[in-house]
Amino acid sequence: MARYFDVHPENPQPRAIAQVVELLRGDALIAYPTDSCYALGSRMDNHDGADRIRRIRHLDDRHHFTLVCADFAQLGQLVQLDNSAFRAIKAATPGPYTFILPATPEMPKRLAHAKKRSIGVRIPDHPVAMAIVRELGEPLLSSTLLMPGAEWPMLEGWQIKEELDLVLDAVVDAGDCGTEPTTVVDFTDGAPEVVRVGAGDPSRFE
Repeated sequence: MARYFDVHPENPQPRAIAQVVELLRGDALIAYPTDSCYALGSRMDNHDGADRIRRIRHLDDRHHFTLVCADFAQLGQLVQLDNSAFRAIKAATPGPYTFILPATPEMPKRLAHAKKRSIGVRIPDHPVAMAIVRELGEPLLSSTLLMPGAEWPMLEGWQIKEELDLVLDAVVDAGDCGTEPTTVVDFTDGAPEVVRVGAGDPSRFE
């Protein structure tokens, strides 16, 4: 059964965040809130984490995972940024955007796109997500909590606990955080290309 954490959406309790991070360090898979919707998350080095997310969401190996970062220092270690991409992404973060960029050589091959060697990265504007990533001290491997066949991601923490109790290790409930996924911007060919319009304003990249 998944452990359930009811946390304040703006001032998350440090003790609860520390307990969630302790579980993550023990290779837990969690559901947690972001500035766009709830997401699934595990440590980057948790080899089973990506497979568990794929099983829950019925994803194939072409799926782009997202690495949720605390700041630009973390983000810059994972992806290759030219000056124009750096400026554009810096101006849009933190916020409900996912950026697809070429992975650095240090990125584990199992996490990057098999053919493109790219990865999605983001810095969310949500106090709970940021508290978790900062306490963890490393990016969080993440994917939107959108179930197979569903039109929208799950909205309520109690619903996530009820439906995924046997396949998750923890649910972090911070109330309603919306159902609209991030806007996805692909920088792999140099110029930004909006490949999914979501919660973030796409006009700044058009």
